Amino acid sequence: MSDLVLRVQAQLTGRDHVLLGWLADHGVLTSFQIAHALFPTLDYAQERLRKLTLLGVVDRFRPQKPDGGSHPYHYVLAQLGVEVVSGQRGEDLPRKDRARKRRWHLTNQANLPHLLGTNQFFTDLAGHARTHPDSQLVRWWPAARCQGTGAFADPDNNDIAILAYTARVRPDGHGIWAEHDQRVPFFLEYDTGTERPLHRLIDKIDGYLDLATVTRQIRPVLFWLHSTTREHRLHHLLTEANIAYPVATATHDHTTGCGQNPAEAVWWLHPHPAGGGRLRLADLAPPH
Repeated sequence: MSDLVLRVQAQLTGRDHVLLGWLADHGVLTSFQIAHALFPTLDYAQERLRKLTLLGVVDRFRPQKPDGGSHPYHYVLAQLGVEVVSGQRGEDLPRKDRARKRRWHLTNQANLPHLLGTNQFFTDLAGHARTHPDSQLVRWWPAARCQGTGAFADPDNNDIAILAYTARVRPDGHGIWAEHDQRVPFFLEYDTGTERPLHRLIDKIDGYLDLATVTRQIRPVLFWLHSTTREHRLHHLLTEANIAYPVATATHDHTTGCGQNPAEAVWWLHPHPAGGGRLRLADLAPPH
């Protein structure tokens, strides 16, 4: 580990390390997402982010809006930040151009809005946990980590089939949410409403069923949809396909309209009718 990395580490807080780890795993976060998830105020977050930028551990860019103006700052790891995270995790020293290449990839990819939307879901959960001591976002994994061989192996179980298994599905994220005595492992499918026909979402359920069969653990699939119209169409298709695997849906327009977040009572669990009432995320815990 270089002297520069050691000097910078001495100036970083535990919260800074959480942020750097998130950026390493999830690519990019906006100033608003970071503030909501980790800081008591936006001003406090912006001041700390300026400090981290001056230290050289994060970099930032500000995309322009098509109709004029600009989006909030988007933060990514700088090369020094990549080296700090690698050192913390005991990984090999990264290539000197890793951060530059990753920033170029993130700023030029067409699905940046999808990535930011997925990250918004998890930072909303982290923000809820920050202000509710009885809640915790225990795990937040990116899509790539879910596809590693043996990713879902239990450390206390040396089952060869699970250790050698590679998931057929590629969720947009995997998390574990805890509230009081409830613990909910889940997969997220973030849907913008434009890039995928609904039947393709239905087709993915087979992969989750296969994963549950191998690991002997059922983890609900959460579909975060753009609109309630699309949500009703999806439930209709789920019924037609006779899907028995636990699936729950929530929508951006509903949660925005009622001022709620994914931790709250916004989930429609299939096959229960919508009139039966929306459930909290913690209520989706699979039976023991």
